[in-house]
Amino acid sequence: MTLISVIIPVYNAAATLPDTLQALQAQSWTRWEAILVDDGSHDDSWAIAQAFAARDDRLRVVRNVAKGPSAARNFAALDLARGAILAFCDADDIWLPGKLASVVEGLRDGRDACFGRIRFFHGDPARARTYSTVPQGPVVLSQLTGENPVCTMSNLSIRRAVYRGLGGLRADMVHNEDLEFLIRLVGDGYRLEGINADHLHYRMSPYGLSADLRQMRASHREALKTAAGFGHILTPQAEAVYLRYLARRALRTGASAGVTLGFVAEGLSRDLGAFLLPLHRGLATTCAALASPLMPRALRRAIFAN
Repeated sequence: MTLISVIIPVYNAAATLPDTLQALQAQSWTRWEAILVDDGSHDDSWAIAQAFAARDDRLRVVRNVAKGPSAARNFAALDLARGAILAFCDADDIWLPGKLASVVEGLRDGRDACFGRIRFFHGDPARARTYSTVPQGPVVLSQLTGENPVCTMSNLSIRRAVYRGLGGLRADMVHNEDLEFLIRLVGDGYRLEGINADHLHYRMSPYGLSADLRQMRASHREALKTAAGFGHILTPQAEAVYLRYLARRALRTGASAGVTLGFVAEGLSRDLGAFLLPLHRGLATTCAALASPLMPRALRRAIFAN
């Protein structure tokens, strides 16, 4: 059986880490190792990780203090991992039981990296009502710079040799470092392709890094510099799709109505058709954003995050 190295950066995740690790231990594919890299947590994350590792020798716990999640992932993936496949997971997300088995099967089909569908949730994963979609065929740069279908590092699995050859993530980026890496992956000719199966529950939190949507917008421009190096220039249509993605994320995380409407207005101004189509994504996002000022933030979050 192929050994998979699961990479989990940890920072102040005591409230969610047990669920993440229990979901990992429930995987139908059992030949894995997990490397938990603590970035200097001030809560009980370290003690929780140590307790799990004491009961399951597939888990290793190390410290890489105050260097950030990208450096933590690189440290584990480049210096410590032994598996032929790397599977990344954040300390607040929950994998479905068949995820790793699906990854192994997917990479047997010639993919260099793969991802699956995501169930977005707030509070109770059993009440997830919002799902990502997986495009057919290998992912191309225009898909990444628009509405990145991978969405999160918790959804990425990759051959370790490929990750090593690309030098890992850029540790100087706090947001969209995963997008910048995926652009290099696809730009260099590697095959990134989705698997049409549910792989994880993604926790929507207004307090996490991903909720800092304006900063994500700025770091997206940095990732586009990498894309430009491969001859890809962001079109108004692709920018409209990316702004729609931010608007949808704003609705899911409970961001302010002003932030959400700002993304919608900017996206519509870039390219009306690209933002609105398909209607179940574009028009629905626009209508939800227009209605959001009439609802309390907690209610918005409850409706759009599940």
